[in-house]
Amino acid sequence: MKEFDTCIVNPEIETYLKELSPVEDPIIQEMETLAEQLDFPIIGSLVGKFLYQITKISKAKKIFELGSGFGYSAYWFSKALENKGYIVCTEQSENNYKIALNFLKKSEYFNNIKFEVGDGLSILKQQKEKFDIIFNDIDKEYYPDVIEIAAKKLSPGGLLITDNMLWFGRVLSNDKTPSTIGVKKFTEIILSRKDFITTIIPIRDGISISLKI
Repeated sequence: MKEFDTCIVNPEIETYLKELSPVEDPIIQEMETLAEQLDFPIIGSLVGKFLYQITKISKAKKIFELGSGFGYSAYWFSKALENKGYIVCTEQSENNYKIALNFLKKSEYFNNIKFEVGDGLSILKQQKEKFDIIFNDIDKEYYPDVIEIAAKKLSPGGLLITDNMLWFGRVLSNDKTPSTIGVKKFTEIILSRKDFITTIIPIRDGISISLKI
């Protein structure tokens, strides 16, 4: 961990909350075990439950994921979808895609999930329909590129949800890496946009919700 990395939430608080509400879903447990073994970043159960809740509240039927990893966030979304809802997952890594399929095929929600391998932004541009939720978790240097495309592809009242908005505290540093610059620029732009109302919530590594108006 670099010197400017920090915990957004006290780990003891996170442990306390997880212990109060343990996840009993075996697929989620398998995914979390693999993520720990591979040191692979996932949103974790606290954010997963939050995404589930937001999906239920908004009654979202069409969801698009920019960066799906091996399907952890997609699984949380899929659990919350109403009848005839679906989620489009995108992932550049063929290996992650194969792992995701192994997990998601075990799910009763598998028929609600469409998975495409390739650049998420390019795939989103090609979509003819508009979405109720776009979840942004691509490489951070490309975060600023998401905003205009998402604005065009979200339905009125749709939500752009973005992970890693506090970037392990690096947003407070003078770090000049492309990823940190990307997160900072994205934050400045999205908060200044008149067509979005944005709130940044400091759970896990920070997650933002931008309502398209």
